[in-house]
Amino acid sequence: MRNFLAIVLFFLTLNVTAAPVHLQNVRIWAAPDNTRIVFDVSGPVTHGLQTLTDPYRVVVDIKNARLLSDPARPNAADKYLQGLRSGMLNENDLRVVLDLKQQVEIKSFLLPPNQQYGHRLVIDLYDEGKNMPVQATPDNRLPGTPRDVIIAIDAGHGGDDPGARGPSGVHEKDVVLQISKVIADMINKERGMQAVLIREGDYFLPLRKRISKARDNKADLFISVHADAFKDPRVSGSSIYILSNKGASSEAARWLAEQENASDLIGGVSLDVDDNILKSVLLDLSQTASLEASIDIADRVLVGLKKLGKIHTRRVQSAGFAVLKSPDIPSILIETAYISNPAEEKNLRNRDHQYKLAEAIVSGLRSYFIEHAPEGTILALAERKHVIARGDTLSTIAQYYRVSMQSLREHNGLKGDHIRVGQILSIPNGSDG
Repeated sequence: MRNFLAIVLFFLTLNVTAAPVHLQNVRIWAAPDNTRIVFDVSGPVTHGLQTLTDPYRVVVDIKNARLLSDPARPNAADKYLQGLRSGMLNENDLRVVLDLKQQVEIKSFLLPPNQQYGHRLVIDLYDEGKNMPVQATPDNRLPGTPRDVIIAIDAGHGGDDPGARGPSGVHEKDVVLQISKVIADMINKERGMQAVLIREGDYFLPLRKRISKARDNKADLFISVHADAFKDPRVSGSSIYILSNKGASSEAARWLAEQENASDLIGGVSLDVDDNILKSVLLDLSQTASLEASIDIADRVLVGLKKLGKIHTRRVQSAGFAVLKSPDIPSILIETAYISNPAEEKNLRNRDHQYKLAEAIVSGLRSYFIEHAPEGTILALAERKHVIARGDTLSTIAQYYRVSMQSLREHNGLKGDHIRVGQILSIPNGSDG
């Protein structure tokens, strides 16, 4: 009995005399549909949460902790968080109160140290019962009215995930958001095209939520915008990636395995069928079409980037990026430059260079969608053009656009099959070949 009491007293003494954990900083990231509060702590912590009403608030109790500095103040536009206040619960424990603007769902978890941060306690606030929803752009068109081609522009990283860092301290998340906004503005000036920004500010978005937002907005293309980095600052150039076949196969298995995806529409066909073989075939057809479109789009964008400057890889690369894994939306990832290269970091921050970069990307998109506009879009109703390149023949052009050689001749007033490099042909609408 004496030994047992001695052991209990020993551990109680350890608890009292242990050095407190320091809460070094509190950071707030407000997104349109959730707010993330990040507590930077000097070590692992034990915490408790409770939600209270009248007024709405969340009480966070952190064991054996001290606050070293005043926490950040929430932005006035924050949908959920009104303010933060703190005080000692007793001699050892810290209490932080999150004053809320409305009733919320709450989720908390601990993160271990990484290259950017130390230990962190993360608290997410989001709408009650809605599981952090995605807001889609409303479709106000009249039934039967031709629509725009929708292009989702996704600025990589954000919020507590800064991405790569340049030699002067510039964060990838900031420059790719600036570039994404320039790309979106340029797309919105194109006839028959509309951009949707997946991330509109400095906040964190899970990778699969980015895909969900693109799908909810009925995107015809998903573009993920990044800036590369390497330990050697001399490495430079742009790169473009599509999903690898291996990545597509693993994603197909995940989709088929998850019951929640059984009623998702893949390429306009529901997977809500009992036959697993049929599901697999439908998904494979959808993925094959998306990958083929992704390759074509990526090739065209790469041509535009080559005119702008150095390309790190002269061909489109493939990898298993999670953000490219939507089976029903063609997707490409653009590494705009190496932010770890001092000259390219400077370019990425330069407004004129951002404009030229966007112009190179949009020229590739324009080239693709003029020739392959989705059915029911404004561009699909517009007359298609083809600029004759070296090696083209009337036969190969007719086969490519799925029209007959006779209709191609008649549409362009050609008496024979002779064409010349640089000549522009009008492609008749419809498929008759």
